[in-house]
Amino acid sequence: MKNEKAVVVFSGGQDSTTCLFWAKEHFKEVEAVTFNYNQRHSLEIECATNIARELGVKHHILDMSLLNQLAPSALTRTDIAVSEGENGDLPSTFVPGRNLIFLSFAGILAHQIGAKHIITGVCETDFSGYPDCRDAFVKALNVTLNLSMDKPFVIHTPLMWLDKAQTWGLADELGALDFVRQKTLTCYNGVIADGCGECPACKLRNQGLEKYLTTREKVDK
Repeated sequence: MKNEKAVVVFSGGQDSTTCLFWAKEHFKEVEAVTFNYNQRHSLEIECATNIARELGVKHHILDMSLLNQLAPSALTRTDIAVSEGENGDLPSTFVPGRNLIFLSFAGILAHQIGAKHIITGVCETDFSGYPDCRDAFVKALNVTLNLSMDKPFVIHTPLMWLDKAQTWGLADELGALDFVRQKTLTCYNGVIADGCGECPACKLRNQGLEKYLTTREKVDK
């Protein structure tokens, strides 16, 4: 893979930024693609742009505003409160079809720029029940993309079986822990770095970081 080209589905958050560092480690050439679907915080796109520029990665921003029209969610509507799912319901932050569309368009972009590999930060370990973050979905879509364009695409999911503490550990192994901690946007309330500390995304991120740092400290001793 060292001599091949990859596209990273990139939001500027913890997971996709860790994947961007992972891709730079594994592929000769890496480009990033960010989707503008009129998400709750336009700062997400600005953050992704700044990170891509700093890492010297060519960055594509694609207009996906139709997704906002079709998929009401706490991430596409400011009048919908961010809430965790109860009694088996999905969280209000679930955007139906988002990863289906993002990965499909990432595949089209990969076709155009001659990239075989597509990297996404989806995870089945800490996935809030989102159905489009499951390994089975990714594998099925990989087959579909290959059949639709007659290309041997490979979708990579470096975080699929990692919890948030292990994701921080991967960032650390890649020499990117401080970068990811200080420059990424995961917070549903639009606060860069450690975030607001109150929304579900911040709680998951910060609990994972605390767990990882505690474990690392014990190992160092």
